[in-house]
Amino acid sequence: MAQPNGVYITRPALPPLDEVIVHLERIWETHKLTNNGPMAQALEAQLCDSLGLTHLSLTSNCTLGLIATLRALDIRGEVITTPFSFVATSNAIVMAGATPVFADIDPISLNLSPRTVAESITECTSAIVAVHSYGHPCDIEGLQAIADEHGIPLIFDAAHCFGARLHDRSLLDFGTCSVVSFHATKVFNTFEGGAVITRDPEIKNTVDRLINHGIDDEFNTPDIGLNAKMSEFHAAIGLAQLPYVADDIARRGALVARYLEALKEIQGLCPVRPMPEHLVPNNYMFPIVVDAAYPLSRDELFERLKREGIFARMYFFPLISDLPSFRDMPSAARDMLPVAVHTANRILCLPLFPDLETKAQDRIIDLLRAP
Repeated sequence: MAQPNGVYITRPALPPLDEVIVHLERIWETHKLTNNGPMAQALEAQLCDSLGLTHLSLTSNCTLGLIATLRALDIRGEVITTPFSFVATSNAIVMAGATPVFADIDPISLNLSPRTVAESITECTSAIVAVHSYGHPCDIEGLQAIADEHGIPLIFDAAHCFGARLHDRSLLDFGTCSVVSFHATKVFNTFEGGAVITRDPEIKNTVDRLINHGIDDEFNTPDIGLNAKMSEFHAAIGLAQLPYVADDIARRGALVARYLEALKEIQGLCPVRPMPEHLVPNNYMFPIVVDAAYPLSRDELFERLKREGIFARMYFFPLISDLPSFRDMPSAARDMLPVAVHTANRILCLPLFPDLETKAQDRIIDLLRAP
């Protein structure tokens, strides 16, 4: 499909419209539009089955899912997290009534470093919220050991992780809970949406109650909740999308392989591609670090590509810890986050989506070779 108006960082995958209409006709037949209707129930069951998960709660988006998870676990006080993420991670912590404490990231994975997490633990620490950036796994064992030692939950913001597997398990199946995004930009999308994953049925029940205003039954509302349910329309989109995800991930993988081969010849552009043993990646994004050996700075390369209609993204820049709402926190001091600061100033994500044309990718590669 031609891409005449520029090549953007991503483009949402869409299922065949006629298959969506089949699901919509069923909604029209039932007149059930929300409140855990048949579409939502079917999607929840199919996701658990296809991903090998025990319990999953659909939500209207990942951010509300993370807020509900923190509330379900009664998280208060300080939550150690990464400054190198989308702002929703820390926003959710604050909206849930806790305080984010930033710890530095690992220079290889660009995920939260167990060493800096251990150094940040205090008597006020109530949880760890780690992000699998770009779908690349954190040091799960290292973080879990710290969480177990201190008796606190380990929660993964796994927004990017649909379809990724580690040790033959879904990357969503680790920690106390994981929260995944089904936003339009993700590997699997329901236009807007998300899910909370856990192996604990009590947590599942509490999350389900909290995303429905805290309601237990018709006459009892024991909790203060919110409305974070997934509608039947969004669930229908998910049901139509699901059969195509594996092929989409494979197409992404082929494009990643072409980028990797090309970058072997380009000094100063370093792909962020940590590949721990037994990882099956989902090829969500293609981040690179622009270092001093490249003739342009990251910002200059970004602008050069944009002039040619190539819309890359500085993701994640700026750091959450540099944003006005967070930068005055003691843990946001830039000298305490040297790896994150260094990385944020050099990171650039190149366009990657299933129907990115080879011709368009070749043009991107040519621009990288001769900026």
